[in-house]
Amino acid sequence: MIISFPPGGALDVVGRPVAQKLSEVFKQPVVVENRGGAGGTIGSEYVAKQPADGHVILLTAGTSHGTGSSFYPNLPYDPIRDFVAIAAAVEVVVALAAHPSFEPKTMKELLDYARANPGKVSYGSSGIGSPMHLAGELLRESARVDIVHIPYKGAGPAITDLLGGQIPLAFVSLASVMGHIKAGKLRGMAVVEAQRYRGMPEIPTIKETVPNYDMFTSWLGFFAPAGTPREVVTKLNAEINKALADPELGAALEARALVRLNTTPEQFTEMVRKELELGARFAKMVGGKP
Repeated sequence: MIISFPPGGALDVVGRPVAQKLSEVFKQPVVVENRGGAGGTIGSEYVAKQPADGHVILLTAGTSHGTGSSFYPNLPYDPIRDFVAIAAAVEVVVALAAHPSFEPKTMKELLDYARANPGKVSYGSSGIGSPMHLAGELLRESARVDIVHIPYKGAGPAITDLLGGQIPLAFVSLASVMGHIKAGKLRGMAVVEAQRYRGMPEIPTIKETVPNYDMFTSWLGFFAPAGTPREVVTKLNAEINKALADPELGAALEARALVRLNTTPEQFTEMVRKELELGARFAKMVGGKP
């Protein structure tokens, strides 16, 4: 199992327990290898070139197979043509967090303030082309507000500056700021998802304030090289979904605001297609060049 991001992140939280479950089912070791870099494209390219026999699979995010791929020149693979989608694993809850000193306390107050002060409200993200960047640009477009994007080299530095008050807002994974929100060091303004996150139901959705806000799913999912036999993909899909259904793993994921998904290969393929379409629109929206 190739994980296309460095160790220690959400993909490891998902991939390593699933690998252990697969080892037990198939009665052979499933080796997990992190091949991070370039937004997940290095690990993805490696898997695309492996034999299509089901012995090498990929766990990656939409950064390499969805919205983020629109920001890379000469992508060395096609997310649809060069892979077979196996299963979507989890949805990552994306939240808009604010420093306690930021005057607006609700989404409506934030939008009113931004309209009265165009170009003076900034938000941080984990980088250009990330789902967090997309969340901010969709808010800018749908609510027609002039807010400024500040890209960071990862979520960690963005959260550090948010905690220090250097930036007033940041779109981040809810998991990365849950502790700070509960401790009162940050405020949860809203979540991107269609429904409130049941683990923190007090945080509203953006769509409650901006009805035309385009929600999207920030997912982590499994792929195999194109040409992998259908029966192999079907078996992997069944066993991965079964592993994710484990109550103990479910509790661990829930604690990190990772919402388990259960998809067929066809359903996951459609999710990827939709995100690629959104990614192309995203790149045009920000005038982005790879």
